[in-house]
Amino acid sequence: MENPNVLGTYLKARRAHVTPAEVGLPPGGTRRVPGLRREEVASLAGLSVDYYARLEQGRELHPSASVLNALARVLCLGPDAQRYLFAIATSGPKVPPSRGRVPISANLLELVEEWTNHPAMLVDDCHNVIAANQLGRAMYVGHRHSDNLLRLLFLDDDARVFYREWGKVASASVAGVRAAASRDPNNSPLMALVGELTVRSEEFRKRWAKAEVREKTSGVLLLHHPVVGDLDLSYETLRPTGTPELMLKVYRAERGSAMSEKLAMLGSLTADRSVPVELAAGDRDHSQPMSRRTANEGDRRPR
Repeated sequence: MENPNVLGTYLKARRAHVTPAEVGLPPGGTRRVPGLRREEVASLAGLSVDYYARLEQGRELHPSASVLNALARVLCLGPDAQRYLFAIATSGPKVPPSRGRVPISANLLELVEEWTNHPAMLVDDCHNVIAANQLGRAMYVGHRHSDNLLRLLFLDDDARVFYREWGKVASASVAGVRAAASRDPNNSPLMALVGELTVRSEEFRKRWAKAEVREKTSGVLLLHHPVVGDLDLSYETLRPTGTPELMLKVYRAERGSAMSEKLAMLGSLTADRSVPVELAAGDRDHSQPMSRRTANEGDRRPR
């Protein structure tokens, strides 16, 4: 999804979501646009209106760090959003991260598989499921797009039933996608997925236009699983040092709780599907989701 003025688009989107009260300004009567006016942002950031207008119009391509810090303050950007702002505004050549065949250590794959009480999976920035343990696969059983969690969320017909807090998960996931772009604004597979979902999902399009940036690091996920019913799971998202292109997602239920018993039941009911996790994971292209395989071949991704 080509956009030659990423910085300007982002600045306009963010000032539209900052109210005058948030930055200590009076409401100022009727406003033609939501949020802050262009001249208000410029004044609060200590910039001329002309200079700020050039930033939004894509005619100023070299803002300094002090300018970016001032804009981050005025636009009430959190740490993740500030990193994104600097990533899209910094000019000059960058060394693109590798998106080829990055090997995953056998030890990491075995560790994931050995977490028999916790669903766990490795996903990339496009939310392709690269590898998962038995419970991780079982958690997403029966969905058309279970090889890509963003497509599942926005394109599967049953997503709003499966995710009991669908709107909350959708907003957090879109903000996480933009946070991933701060590591590489030119990530073409990620931008291609954004373009696809923008066309195919109005809900994704509305959330992407808000330009929120926030890493999904931890929280609670409420699901309605087709096999065991409601699941309330805590999760942590980590980036392995050896493969920072991937996210390790681990879910857990409180020990001894009814949810813990449901996870144990899910594991028992799906035990016959258990296969080694490593399905050539170290040899595949992380920019692509897992290929489909028949159940008799041992499908390695959640289905």
